[in-house]
Amino acid sequence: MKKRPRIAVTIGDPAGIGPEVVLKAVAEEEVRVCCLPIIVGDAAHLDRHARKVAPNLRLDAVQFGDELPDEFDRPIIYNCHNLPRPVDMGKESAEYGCAAGQYVEAAVELASLGKVDAIATGPINKRSLQLGGYSYPGHSELLAYLTKTSDYAMAIVSASLKVVLLTTHLPLAKALTYVKKERIERTLRLIDREMRLWGIKQPRIAVASVNPHGAEGGLFGIEEAAELIPAIEACRRKSNIDVRGPFSADTVFLRAARGEFDVVLSCYHDQGVIPVKCLSFGEAVNVTLGLPFVRTSVNHGTAFDIAGKGIADSRSMIEAIKLAAYLVEKRREVEHELVF
Repeated sequence: MKKRPRIAVTIGDPAGIGPEVVLKAVAEEEVRVCCLPIIVGDAAHLDRHARKVAPNLRLDAVQFGDELPDEFDRPIIYNCHNLPRPVDMGKESAEYGCAAGQYVEAAVELASLGKVDAIATGPINKRSLQLGGYSYPGHSELLAYLTKTSDYAMAIVSASLKVVLLTTHLPLAKALTYVKKERIERTLRLIDREMRLWGIKQPRIAVASVNPHGAEGGLFGIEEAAELIPAIEACRRKSNIDVRGPFSADTVFLRAARGEFDVVLSCYHDQGVIPVKCLSFGEAVNVTLGLPFVRTSVNHGTAFDIAGKGIADSRSMIEAIKLAAYLVEKRREVEHELVF
């Protein structure tokens, strides 16, 4: 019988909706049939939430640093025990940001030691994270640092659309300075490699233009002619990557959603995030490409305004865990094919 993937699920910022959506997600049969969840967080804090949002969920606990059992049938809490008093829900805090960062570190250690097959992360508050001593703009940058990964990118995945971001959390004016041939080439090679690990044998990649209507031959900007087109041509010529564009951003995402392309490279954050959220709000999943293990995440924030109220929607967390399990299985199949 094939072993289910082990997925470390971090609860994110303990003052946000992360603990709630994680507990609700692992309580679902559709999650437990596809993987073995290991919740990384504070056991006492999770117990308080579980009584309200998942009273029938049975959980075992393993203390931080102890060995995970070889076999287990129900979700486990990997207890970091780093919240000494009840949490003030919905509040930014250095203490909570530090705890959230520690959950990520613990999950990375489990993955690096081969104790889990993938990580699915709950939402963090970026200000709390930085107040807590983690000077990173988000999960992807922290994970890249912890794994010593230089080439990585954030993808947003829904049932109908996959988008990879060339730049993430940057002011728009600064993001445009990163639209350079070398960076675009590097990201396109990463996308091609990662999509093949997802079981897509000949990935069809589209590139979204920066400027309106693809710049209309330079009328509306120079980035397409100076940076995007040379990068696309170099990847087609040197690496035999099936990449096309740049295409006008007002249609390329629709074309991809209809099946013409497998994935779209977006040049800046909102350009790529908006179409995915419009098509699949609440169900899309973030994926960090380039890491030595699979990492997925919810595609929403900590929602401090409803934290602790028991009304948060867990669908994105459910999809993040299921996608992590699916990608682990796909990687296993690809690796098996390469061996034989």
